[in-house]
Amino acid sequence: MQAVRRVVCAMSGGVDSSVAALLLRRRGYDVTGVFMNNWDVVDEHGVCSAEKDCEDAYKVCQMLDIPFHQVSYVKEYWHDVFSYFLNEYEKGRTPNPDILCNKHIKFNYLISHAIDNLGADAIATGHYARTSQEDEEVFQQKYIKHRPSLFRNRFEVRNDVKLLQAADKFKDQTFFLCQISQYALRKTMFPLGGLTKDFVKKIAAEAGFHHVLKRKESMGICFIGERNFERFILEYLEPQPGNFVSIEDGKIMGTHKGWFLFTLGQRARIGGQRDAWFVVDKDVAAGTVYVAPSTNHPALLRDLLRTDRVHWLSEDPPAELIRDKMMECHFRFQHQMALMPCVLTLNQDGSVWVSLVKPIRALTPGQFAVFYKGEECLGSGKIMRLGPSLHTLQQGQQRMKSAASVSTEAVEEMDPVS
Repeated sequence: MQAVRRVVCAMSGGVDSSVAALLLRRRGYDVTGVFMNNWDVVDEHGVCSAEKDCEDAYKVCQMLDIPFHQVSYVKEYWHDVFSYFLNEYEKGRTPNPDILCNKHIKFNYLISHAIDNLGADAIATGHYARTSQEDEEVFQQKYIKHRPSLFRNRFEVRNDVKLLQAADKFKDQTFFLCQISQYALRKTMFPLGGLTKDFVKKIAAEAGFHHVLKRKESMGICFIGERNFERFILEYLEPQPGNFVSIEDGKIMGTHKGWFLFTLGQRARIGGQRDAWFVVDKDVAAGTVYVAPSTNHPALLRDLLRTDRVHWLSEDPPAELIRDKMMECHFRFQHQMALMPCVLTLNQDGSVWVSLVKPIRALTPGQFAVFYKGEECLGSGKIMRLGPSLHTLQQGQQRMKSAASVSTEAVEEMDPVS
């Protein structure tokens, strides 16, 4: 007789995690729903739906006749995600808290709690993603909470689980899973990986989950929600007034309350300016935010970036990259942007240079460069440095032409035609 397989399903109160729990229940697993509270509602000044989310998740568990648990990771979220979030903004970068929340909270603290305290054999989430292993293989994987060392034993038998894109490419969420550990990936199930969003909604409707179908798609900062960003961030960071400066002629266009309120590519609403201006660069030391008068200005277009040490989902860099120090693959730094062909160059410190086949708009330090090979998500590295923009290159070319012209004129003056 086969042993009962216990699965803890992360429940958000939304349609995706609700259907994930339903599908697991139909497959005969012993399912427990767990709702995570990661933000202290006492400190909220904006709209907070955590209590309503919890009620919705609990109602689904009641309908499925499965146990329901709540866990609080408020301190952990603050320490591992939100403090980092604020620190990155102070440094002039734009972080991605959703990716870090998955890495530190859901696929670290939650998975440990599920296995150590709830007796789970695996966890499941409502992410649209797939892995290279069958469901039954998940229960055969050993879960190791902490890696014994930085480097893998060369004699260790490799049986890496690959993270693969979902069947619904528009909803694919491997982007948000690009920093989780191989050990967490081995013990995780994604019941929605082979389904489309429309089909998931149909399943929810047939199951009577009408209360979750009425909910809007979750937006905004992970577990904090959608709100006025400027008002929210100024609750935690002191204003740092500075100037908006035109990237074209150095003219001061207006003032702002802090460089951390802006990210590259966004429209800068400058008082007294009727035309649209867009953020193209920031000088944190001077408090200057550089702006340009068009959304696709050459100052926003770049084709080169460098990451920090890349987190590979298989733990080690791909064999091709180790062997050749270069590798062709695909890249994105935003969830639903089209995958862009690129060439990676491996550095000694584990970081990579990413050369894109063509310049793209608003590459942003602090965001994650996520790499793909076919349907496989390979891993990611935080964008730390950018190559020169097209605007900078054009200025350099213009200076060279001007210098060449001056040089030619000087030679003609020295050697007049007789």
